[in-house]
Amino acid sequence: MARFLLGCELVSDSPQGVVRVRLVEVEAYRGQDDPASHCYRGRTERNAVMFGPAGHLYVYFVYGMHFCINVVCLTDGRPGAVLLRAGEILEGAELARDRRPAARKESALAGGPARLAGALGITRECNGVDLTRSDSPIRLLRGCAVADEDVRSGPRVGVSTATELPWRSWVHGSPAVSSYRRGGRRKVTHGN
Repeated sequence: MARFLLGCELVSDSPQGVVRVRLVEVEAYRGQDDPASHCYRGRTERNAVMFGPAGHLYVYFVYGMHFCINVVCLTDGRPGAVLLRAGEILEGAELARDRRPAARKESALAGGPARLAGALGITRECNGVDLTRSDSPIRLLRGCAVADEDVRSGPRVGVSTATELPWRSWVHGSPAVSSYRRGGRRKVTHGN
């Protein structure tokens, strides 16, 4: 599913306007057998959305200041999701700039999981939104497919466990993609 999401578009339609991004970096988390997943220790009120159904948004708060967003992708009862790490703004750049005034360049508006959520205006209230419905305020659309030769995979970023898994995928050459930083300095796992 992580590979499929590259090139897809995520649209956030709010009273302030529309922001649409092309997804260029994602990271997979497989649930109860993945120690970096929020579901590793079982179902809680916080992670319940990750247990299905697929196609819903899982939103969590990290470091006491940022939201991160995931697409739930396994069958009901089996937790798993893909963290949306970065996107390129296709529509609504002015609104994204208003939401992310500290961004110095266009590629930084949605380059990184917290920046992506911020640019799209996604907060905890969006947790559980069905991304597949045409009338949803946040929708996932099939964009332009990314050619296999343009996709790279490697270790996950910023988690302190299961860092060796090559479950981060990105579009090679996109300026919005995160630079690799080995995790583990912090004891917080912020994968889903």
